[in-house]
Amino acid sequence: MAKKRPNILFIMADQLRNDYLSCYGHPTLETPAIDALAKRGVQFNRAYVNATVCGPSRMSYYTGRYMSSHGSTWNGVPLRIGEPTMGDHLRKQGYRVALVGKTHMTADERGIERLGLDVDAIEGVYATQAGFEPYERDDGLHPDMLADPNLAYNKYLRDKGYDGENPWHTAANAGVDEDKNVLSGWFMRNSTQPANVADEHSETAYMTDRAMDFINEAGDDPWCLHLSFIKPHWPYIVSAPYHNMYGPDDMIPPNRNDAEKDAPHPVYKAYMNHIESETFSDDDVRKAVVPIYMGLIKQMDDHLARLFQFMKDKGIYEDTFIVMSSDHGDYLGDHWLGEKELFHDESVRVPLIVVDPDKSADATRGMKSDEMVQAIDLVPTFYDLAKGTGLDHILEGQSLLPILRATGKGHDYIISELDYGQRPAGIELEREPKDSRAYMVLSKRWKYIYFEGFDAQLFDLETDPKELTDLGTDPKFADIRAQHQEQLFDWARQRRMRITMSEAEMKQRQKIGHRPIGVIIGEW
Repeated sequence: MAKKRPNILFIMADQLRNDYLSCYGHPTLETPAIDALAKRGVQFNRAYVNATVCGPSRMSYYTGRYMSSHGSTWNGVPLRIGEPTMGDHLRKQGYRVALVGKTHMTADERGIERLGLDVDAIEGVYATQAGFEPYERDDGLHPDMLADPNLAYNKYLRDKGYDGENPWHTAANAGVDEDKNVLSGWFMRNSTQPANVADEHSETAYMTDRAMDFINEAGDDPWCLHLSFIKPHWPYIVSAPYHNMYGPDDMIPPNRNDAEKDAPHPVYKAYMNHIESETFSDDDVRKAVVPIYMGLIKQMDDHLARLFQFMKDKGIYEDTFIVMSSDHGDYLGDHWLGEKELFHDESVRVPLIVVDPDKSADATRGMKSDEMVQAIDLVPTFYDLAKGTGLDHILEGQSLLPILRATGKGHDYIISELDYGQRPAGIELEREPKDSRAYMVLSKRWKYIYFEGFDAQLFDLETDPKELTDLGTDPKFADIRAQHQEQLFDWARQRRMRITMSEAEMKQRQKIGHRPIGVIIGEW
C-alpha cells in the first residue's frame, strides 16, 4: 500500500532524445529498464522542455517557472538569489531533497555577497546548489584547464588505480592507442574507441552507486532524490562493451533534406554554420558517433536496472513516485544541425515517464498519453504529491496528478524559449544579446516560432511531422501565424512576477482595505 506522501525519484538524462528509447519507438536500441517504468506508469509522447539549453532548461525544471521568469537564460547565467526551487518547496513539506549528479546551476555570487550569506551554512549551501542538498554534485565537464583534482569522482578513480590528477579526462572520457597515448573524447574521431575505464567505474555506474548510497542512508522521513546522469551528453565515448554494441545499421536515418538548405530562415542558417552542425552533417561522422550515443543510453538503462533491483530488494520500488526525463534532445545531424537549442522536436521534445504508486493511478498504468505537458509541470506535481498548497503565485506549470489519475488534461499550448545572444549565430547575425531571443508556441497541430527581428517559422505537424517545410512566410497561413502570435502575447501577460505574496494574501488585502488600519483615502 502506497504511503500518503511517497518518496520521489526524479531521474534526468542529459541530452537524451525522445526517440532514442525502445518504448518511444527506436527500432534497434532496447531499453528494458526504462520500458518497464513506462508499463507501470504514463508515457507522455508530447512532453517538451521550456528552454533548449542545459542550464535554463534545468532551472525551469527546478523552479517550475519559465526562463523569462527565473532569469537564468543560458549556461553560466546565475539563478538569482531568492528564486525558489523544488528543494525549497518540498523541504517545507518535510521532505529531504538531495542531488546526485548534474544541475548545471551557476550560483548568484554577487547576490550572495550583497546579502552576506555564509555559503558554508546550510541555507548558503541551498542557495548555491539550486535548492538541493548536494549529496554528490558533479556537472560532468572537467577538461584539464578546469579540472578539480579534489573532485570526488577523480578521487574515486585514483583509488581504483587510474593514473593522473584528472582521470575524468584521461580515463573516463578518453581512449588509448596501442602506444598508450590518450585519445581524448572531446574529439569525435576518437568516439569509436572504448573509454579507458571499466564500465563499473564509469560516470554512469558511479552516479548510480551514489544514488544507492543515499537511499541506504535516508531515514524514515520522505525524500526526493534527483539522480541526474551526465550522459549521453558529449564527450561521446563509452566503456566496453557498449562502444561496439551498435553500428551504422542500427541508426535512425537522418531527418533532413536538401530543400532545407534552400533559402533557410536566417537564424536557422546561422546555426547550420556552427562547427558542430557542419561536423554532424557528414554521414561518416554520424556513422561513428550515433552508435556511441546509443551505447551510452544502453549503459544508462543497464545501470538503472541495477538501481531498480536494489530498490525492489529494499521493498521501496513499488511505493516510490518515479520520473524519468531529459533536459533536452540532440540533433545528431538532423536538419543539418548538431547539438540542440532550436525548436525542432529532436531538440525540444523529451521523454517523460511518470510512475505514480497511488491506487488512484491504476486506471492509467501503461498508458501512452498524447496530452501536451512540459518541464515546468514537475514541481507542481511534486508539491501536489507532498500535499502542499498556496504556490499559485509562483509556479507556472500545472500538476500532472490529474492526468495520472484520469481526472485532468494537459495544456492547450506549450511555450519554449531561446536566448542565443552569446552563440556564434548571434554574432554572425550581428544581434545584440538583448535582441537575440526566440519563442516557440506549440499547439495541437502547429509549431510557431517567433524570432525577435526576423520572420517567424511555422510547421504543420499534421501534414509535415518531420518539420521539413517551413511555412513561416507563406501568405496562405497568415491567420495561423497571427493566432499563435496572439497566444504568445497571452502567455507574456500571465507571467508570475509577484512571488513574494500569495493570491490568498492579496484577496485578503482586497477584502480588508485601508480604512481598518486608519488610512482614509478620498473621503469627504
